[in-house]
Amino acid sequence: MKRRKFFKRLGVTTLFGSVFTQKAISAGTVSADCLLKGDEIQHMVIFNLPYKKGSSKAVKFLNDGNRILTGIPVVRDFQVFLQVSSKNDYQYGFSMVFTDQDDYDTYNYHPDHVAFVEERWMKEVTDFLEIDFKVPQ
Repeated sequence: MKRRKFFKRLGVTTLFGSVFTQKAISAGTVSADCLLKGDEIQHMVIFNLPYKKGSSKAVKFLNDGNRILTGIPVVRDFQVFLQVSSKNDYQYGFSMVFTDQDDYDTYNYHPDHVAFVEERWMKEVTDFLEIDFKVPQ
C-alpha cells in the first residue's frame, strides 16, 4: 500500500512554487541563474528518518541516496538538504532537476531509482512530502 501511495505521489505537480518564483523574480529577489527554463522540472522530496539527526544511519541513508540517484544519467543539480526551520516537521530534503517530462519519467522508472525506493526508502523513510515544480507557460 505504501508503495502505491508513493508512486501515486510521484505524479503530483504543484504550481504554487512556480508562481512564487515568478513573483520573486519580478521583485528582484531571485537570481536568473537559479531559474527553471522551458520544460524543466524541479523534483523535491522532504522526509523524515527514524534515526537521530547526524547519526551514522542517517548520514549513510543521505550519502547512499546521493550516490545512487546521481548515478542516474537524467538527474541534474542533485542536492541533499538538512531542514532548519522550526515551522516544518520534516528533517531532510532531496532536490533535483530534469530537462523535461520524459527525463522525469525515465528517472521514475529507472531500475536504480525503483530499487532505492523499494530497498531503502520504503523501509527507512517514516514520512515524506513530494513536490514537483515547473514554470507556468
